Amino acid sequence: MYDFTYHKPTSVADAVKILAADPDAKPVSGGHTLLPALKHRLNKPSALVDLSGIAELRGIKREGDTIIIGAMTKHVEVANSDIIKSGIPALARMAGTIGDNQVRNRGTMGGSLANNDPAADYPAAALALGAKFQTDRRVIAADDYFQGMFATALEPDELLIAVHWPVPKKAGYAKLKNPASRYSMAGVFVADGQAGIRVAVNGAGPGVFRQEAAEAALKANWSPAAVANVKQDPDGLNSDIHGSAEYRAHLVTVMAKRAVADAG
Repeated sequence: MYDFTYHKPTSVADAVKILAADPDAKPVSGGHTLLPALKHRLNKPSALVDLSGIAELRGIKREGDTIIIGAMTKHVEVANSDIIKSGIPALARMAGTIGDNQVRNRGTMGGSLANNDPAADYPAAALALGAKFQTDRRVIAADDYFQGMFATALEPDELLIAVHWPVPKKAGYAKLKNPASRYSMAGVFVADGQAGIRVAVNGAGPGVFRQEAAEAALKANWSPAAVANVKQDPDGLNSDIHGSAEYRAHLVTVMAKRAVADAG
């Protein structure tokens, strides 16, 4: 790695102060994306700001019809939370499918959402449920937060504090994992919730997106059969050694059917 200064603040205010003072500093949570990039010298931050010592960034609580999850809450904690299992069971089940045991016990929800990998799981859940992102300075709606491959509405020195997840009437998720990386080849999260009936797709394209034809079909008839004939346009979808755009388009339909079945 290139040399860098290491900081481990104990408050959001201190972390934000360090990031604001040094535009080349990078925050780090679980480190699953940043640390490999550092090891290969693909990234050269002047400093790393380790967020793991900030207690206010962790925790899960329910306030009315919303579940609030701290950004540094680990995947395994989301998967095992009784609050989430009772309120948004699909979110708990989804968290339990992320990576492997090592990833789930180290990776964080906020780190995944701040990184916004096209194949990450949480973006699909956030977009389908109409989640809201609380930062150190504002609240951002999911529709405004995701801005393409590895791009979000977050400013360079802005920290994600927590995510507010509206509790839906029902929701479900299904994905096809790449057998090697375990990232999603195509995943679909469906929800009938406070934002209405929404269908979000991850893994298939360069970023998470809504499948509006599937949404319309489910508004007319909530059933796996309703989305069986919804065809995803392959134009603009990912195409690589793991699968063509046409293959991923087909997977969107298959995963949509499974997600609706998962929701019940």
